[in-house]
Amino acid sequence: MLKMSQALKRVFVYGTLKSGEPNHHWLTTKTNGHARFLAKGTTMIRFPLVIGTRYNIPFLLDKQGVGHNVQGEIYEVDDTMLSNLDVLEDYPRYYDREPQTILTDQNEKLECWLYLIRNYPDALLSKPLLSSYHNTPQALYSENYADSTAQDLFTDELN
Repeated sequence: MLKMSQALKRVFVYGTLKSGEPNHHWLTTKTNGHARFLAKGTTMIRFPLVIGTRYNIPFLLDKQGVGHNVQGEIYEVDDTMLSNLDVLEDYPRYYDREPQTILTDQNEKLECWLYLIRNYPDALLSKPLLSSYHNTPQALYSENYADSTAQDLFTDELN
């Protein structure tokens, strides 16, 4: 398994940051820092990936072994980009992140940072468990969640 270098980190994105998804511009905006696509990949461990709110926001829940091996993309980022991704993910207040081994589409194992939610209502586990996130016209991503609190996000779909 390859380890992350000190200068550049690898991040596994599985939701709105993927190419073609609504927040991908965070990775391509040069003022946010350096980001370079490395490979498509899949988590080696199964995780529950759910749409947690009416805003079509993907949540990767910290419940290893439940759900699917989640598909996404691996990017090499600098500290500036990682800090900006932390802002987007509201780390560490909302999302947390941890290193996970990701299997690339070339069958290589890479250690990457992975954002996930540790504290969530158990009812989120009753939602459909996805292997891949996609923004679609039928389930349109909306940034209106920015005005919500974490509690609002969890309860939107539960009520």
